[in-house]
Amino acid sequence: MLSFQEEYAMKTGIYTLILLFMTCSGLPAEILRGMVMDDSTGAALAGANVSWQGTPIGTLTDPDGNFAIEMPDQPESTLLVQYIGFAPDTLTVTDPSFVLISLKPATIYMDEVTVVGQQIAGFIDRETAYKTEVITDAEFTKAACCDLTGCFGSNSSVEAVTTNIITHTRELRILGLSGVYNQVLIDGMPLIQGLTYTYGISSYPSTLIENIYVTKGVNSVLQGFESISGQVNVELKTPEKESPLAINAYGNSFGETQYNATISRQWKGWQTLLAAHSVQPARRIDNNADQFTDLPLLTRYMMYNKWQYGTKNDSRWYTQIGLRYLHEHRTGGQVTYDAEQDRASTQVFGQTVALTQPEIYLKTIRRLNAQHRLALFASTVYQDQEAYFGTVQYQADQFQGYANLQYERDWQTHTLRTGLSLRYLTLNEDIRFLANPLERTYDGIYNKTDVIPGVFAEQVFNWDNATVIVGVRADQHPDVGMFITPRALLKYRLLPQMDVRLSAGTGLRTVNIFAENVNLLASSRDVIIAGDLDPERAASFGANATYYYAWDAISGHLSVDVYHTRFSNQIFPDYDRDPRQAYISNFKGESASNSLQAELLIDVRETINSKIAYNFLDVYRRVDGEKIELPFNAQHKVLTTLSYRPLQSNWYVDGSLHWYGEQHLPDTSTLPADLQQPPVSEAYFTANLQLTRRWQRLEIYAGVENLFDYRQEHPILSWEDPFGPYFDTAFAWGPTKGREIYLGVRY
Repeated sequence: MLSFQEEYAMKTGIYTLILLFMTCSGLPAEILRGMVMDDSTGAALAGANVSWQGTPIGTLTDPDGNFAIEMPDQPESTLLVQYIGFAPDTLTVTDPSFVLISLKPATIYMDEVTVVGQQIAGFIDRETAYKTEVITDAEFTKAACCDLTGCFGSNSSVEAVTTNIITHTRELRILGLSGVYNQVLIDGMPLIQGLTYTYGISSYPSTLIENIYVTKGVNSVLQGFESISGQVNVELKTPEKESPLAINAYGNSFGETQYNATISRQWKGWQTLLAAHSVQPARRIDNNADQFTDLPLLTRYMMYNKWQYGTKNDSRWYTQIGLRYLHEHRTGGQVTYDAEQDRASTQVFGQTVALTQPEIYLKTIRRLNAQHRLALFASTVYQDQEAYFGTVQYQADQFQGYANLQYERDWQTHTLRTGLSLRYLTLNEDIRFLANPLERTYDGIYNKTDVIPGVFAEQVFNWDNATVIVGVRADQHPDVGMFITPRALLKYRLLPQMDVRLSAGTGLRTVNIFAENVNLLASSRDVIIAGDLDPERAASFGANATYYYAWDAISGHLSVDVYHTRFSNQIFPDYDRDPRQAYISNFKGESASNSLQAELLIDVRETINSKIAYNFLDVYRRVDGEKIELPFNAQHKVLTTLSYRPLQSNWYVDGSLHWYGEQHLPDTSTLPADLQQPPVSEAYFTANLQLTRRWQRLEIYAGVENLFDYRQEHPILSWEDPFGPYFDTAFAWGPTKGREIYLGVRY
């Protein structure tokens, strides 16, 4: 465990290194800035691909059509601009002056097709100080990416992990740490926290997502103090880019179907987008004959509406309003379980979850002049949830509010952001045992209210070969008191083709034991909470080097990350102390995560795209001098992806291969012999494949996930006796539902 003095010394050393590194000599990089617009209407084109031909250097235009891209190290370069539905354009550039590019709509006849360039599926943003992996909506079309948790199948930094196999709840892990340690933002807003954490990340369909921005380690202080392992910022679609009508329908071999539709319109200076999403349940399937369904019966209805006025970088006023309503019902358990007749039964085991969630958020920017801006970000979310886990009844509701008022000033090439924030959260949980033959003790009412005002400042320094972000915030927590969160990030252009990044900072979060760990309610374990739980605190340090290459028709990048996260207090369910208990307490001993990631991207003539990534994770704690690895975490992982998408063809092939090494499992040596599990899982791999056929705007796609049908044999411990003392759903370390074949259509 690091003392305050040790943490301070480490942070001071890192900041000093940053300042020294920043002053080193380097090769300055010139930046070309410009705007892409529709030639026929003059409207800005958001999300257009801008790249230098023959190089891996590329970017996307922002919501107002603006872009900034590094000039290549050659006297004359060709800029390629592409946007779906428009004819691509090229421009020869010799100096970094501002360029305005107008794209003409592509004309398509029955016997003639104008081929447009393909949208970039994913890339590393070279302009940000922190390493930002951008996953665009083009990547989502390469697999059965039904919701947000399914959008990371080709990303090596984020892993979607199942936390309750009966209701199929999932979390997003970064650096091998639980998903509670990374911050998930929706359009830059902290809408997912507390009660909305468990089911929130799966409630956003991929058809509604424009881009996903992934950063590891600490990042900006603007959105708060909680992010420790990383941040996932989900940018939802905007009306100015979306087509007037878009439809997506999907069905799989389990019988589950999904339906999505969006429409966009303009009205008196406002633009609006309306989206509808529905999931209808699968059949009851039990391929491993354990009498439990392999996936839950899921019914979901969601409506989303976004309004936008003005343009972010040009209008005196820019406003964006988002509204969403979600209703969801999940049922899982034994195959014969009936949610109406067997609820809370002691004869047939089942789990049901029903929730409703309305939410609204606002972003508005008032441009005072060319250098000064005021911005207001605000949101409210309410969720009401009723759930049954066998004989455990869980009722909860949560209201959360967020407001952030900030002043922004541009001076020279630098930017200052400072302001005030306010967070409000009230969570009410009621846990009851409708039958309690096991004499569990954690029933009761758990209520909390947090009102957290804060103040922050962040300075961004931009020089020719370096970008430095230094930020600090102070927040007043009702239980913690005043605490400070400092963070610093550096990006340095070591070579024209190579960027180096460093990051350092701290994070703090308070726990919501049951709202964020529903698997505790799903088993027969008793939950023991030992005393008052202090906030979790951690310091994070990271380094990244990315080299970009281009050899004739081959381009790509090689990226290597190293991150270290060390907790001074951590709270997590301890399953090893007693197999019939989950013991929860403050752990102030040594607890850390060490992460190494290497990724090679290869692109051949914009036709064949392949990625190979390796992850090493060392996530552990020391108890009485003994190193104990975090369970259900593969120390070694390998990801390989391959896409074949020729420009002159309407057939596309995409595939991926995932290999997972052994995982440490909870200690079961004191259980009856027939229930004891090995200390580690077996290594395994899964493969996915998809074929897509395109006719102008219509696409039909078919594929298979888990091609070789690998399954963990019996993921539920003591499944024969779900009301007995050893029933446990927390032993899933691999796939549980087997091969999935799917078919879908996009328009």
